[in-house]
Amino acid sequence: MHSTIKNRLPSYLSVGLVGCAAIASLCLSPTVAHAEIDRATQLDEPRLYSFEIEPHFSFGAENVYGSTGYGAGLRLSVPFLTGQLGRVPDNLAITFGGDVLHYDNCYFATNCGANYLLLPVAVQWNILVARQFSIFGEGGAYVYKGWVTSCGPADGPGCTTPSDFGVLPTFAIGGRLHLGDNVALTLRLGYPTMTLGVAFL
Repeated sequence: MHSTIKNRLPSYLSVGLVGCAAIASLCLSPTVAHAEIDRATQLDEPRLYSFEIEPHFSFGAENVYGSTGYGAGLRLSVPFLTGQLGRVPDNLAITFGGDVLHYDNCYFATNCGANYLLLPVAVQWNILVARQFSIFGEGGAYVYKGWVTSCGPADGPGCTTPSDFGVLPTFAIGGRLHLGDNVALTLRLGYPTMTLGVAFL
């Protein structure tokens, strides 16, 4: 009898191993399938873009130099952290770039002008509130360099040339209207500039 059991032991072990493998397969299949679905969903989410390029028109606030400035610029944004705000996807990104603006009718009379180069760097918080729409807020600092029409002797003692170089804070809120998976219209309202442009994600 011991010999019979001994002879059949490999068969029992084979059957047991096959059974365990079948049970494990059944248990793991939903997990693997769920993981694949999650991965496909994540790859399809706009919050997981690797970078953003945003050419835009720029409008300068009146109190920076004189009358409202106008010009153009470019922003680059690189996400470094993604997450969920409840069930709403969000991310944090570093955004940086440059704007060139021209101002007229400035600090004294109406015959002066200036061109300013603005170089902002900020942290940007993006919230994907809907599939076609996202909002963001950002805060940081910008370096500015101006080429300013200087005061002349005929301008009198009240003429004071504004600063042509320095560092100031920048902040803004904005939104994106997503036209597709990789293109969006972007509006930014803030200081020192407001922008309207197209983002390529």
